[in-house]
Amino acid sequence: MKNISGFGNGHERSNRAKKNIAATFVIKGINIAVGLALVPITINYLDPVKYGIWITLTSLVAWFGFFDIGLGNGLRNRFAEATAKGNHALAKTYVSTTYAILTIIISVFLIFFYIINIFLNWGIILNTGDDPILKKELSYLAIVVFSSFGMTFVLNLISVILNADQQPAKSAIFDLIGKSLALLCIYVLTQTSTSSLLSLGLIYCTISPLVLAVSTIWFFNGKYRPYRPSAKSVDFSKAKDLFDLGFKFFVIQIAAILLYQTNNMIIAQLFGPEMVTPYNVAFKYFSVLLMGFMIIVGPFWSAFTEAWTKNDVSWINSIMKKLMIVWLVLVAGGIIMLVFSGVIFKVWIGNDFVVPLSISVLTLAWILINAWNGIFSQFLNGVGKIKIQLIIGVIASIINIPLAVILGKSIGLEGILMSNIILGLSTVFIYPVQYKRIINGTARGIFNS
Repeated sequence: MKNISGFGNGHERSNRAKKNIAATFVIKGINIAVGLALVPITINYLDPVKYGIWITLTSLVAWFGFFDIGLGNGLRNRFAEATAKGNHALAKTYVSTTYAILTIIISVFLIFFYIINIFLNWGIILNTGDDPILKKELSYLAIVVFSSFGMTFVLNLISVILNADQQPAKSAIFDLIGKSLALLCIYVLTQTSTSSLLSLGLIYCTISPLVLAVSTIWFFNGKYRPYRPSAKSVDFSKAKDLFDLGFKFFVIQIAAILLYQTNNMIIAQLFGPEMVTPYNVAFKYFSVLLMGFMIIVGPFWSAFTEAWTKNDVSWINSIMKKLMIVWLVLVAGGIIMLVFSGVIFKVWIGNDFVVPLSISVLTLAWILINAWNGIFSQFLNGVGKIKIQLIIGVIASIINIPLAVILGKSIGLEGILMSNIILGLSTVFIYPVQYKRIINGTARGIFNS
């Protein structure tokens, strides 16, 4: 079996990953720049309080993005396995069945939401006070945001398929187009209208599903025509194959929400929406590191699936060693970003905006811990050995919210981040041990499931 000494060097799988990493770096680099430019423009168009409301609401909606019950990740693995074995008819069946199931799920969810939204008080949910005009605006905004989420929910499956086919660069283009159009439209808003959460929401929430719809039509009439979903290819008996693995991913995703996506809601409730903004600015700044790292790591999920299916263990070992070296470079880059963070925040957001150094330090620590865990979780996800992730995720998610609230009340905003870090540290040793046992063929029991 050929041992690969780098990401490239001749192996078709390595070369494919190398090309996608290079292309994705360019696309994501531009995407990150556009995303960073969106922050000050959006804050200036709204104001720090309304921006905090917007971020909190969109974070809340992001939680519901996991209502696919893990089907997206289940499809990713099953599609990669089927195509690796040359069974394209089965791959099409998995694609068609996933589209059918998700369409049913999201239709039921949106009908339910439209009914209960009549009775929801978004002023209380987002801690915005008793302003009746703002509450009405938030109610309309929620309808717009959740409707957009519903369409994106199903249409985003094309990204899953591209990632399963080890083509993440093509998937990354969707987000770049969406953010670029949003930046242009919001800039026009700042020049032509007064501050409005609803106007901002309409722009964001129209662009994303529109871009995905056009992309879906394009790809399913091109290279992925053999896998284009059709009613006659739907086979609900295959749902078990998708759910068996997918449901475990679903539980892990829910746990991830409770671990990391609840921060904005907790901060808004304990300290007010205005305090969401400095946390979010620090997170966006340092998340550039994690985004860059995931550009490198991301293509290897499905590559690991293919390699494991073909028993190419030496290739897996070689890639994992290289990814650990890349993580060390990430640490060095993070320290440099921390040293210059104060100056960059002033240039980026303005002299009057302050992010406490303690928030920056803790955010960086959280990012680096997640990047390290990400190396091993990509492998474990790819080979479907995720029971330990599931158990640890559930336990940590149960602990996180009460721990974050307790530490937040006793320490302040820093306490919420400390809760995330403490729980993140629980896996920095366990995942590498599981990886080694699986690769060496000595994994037993929970380590092999």
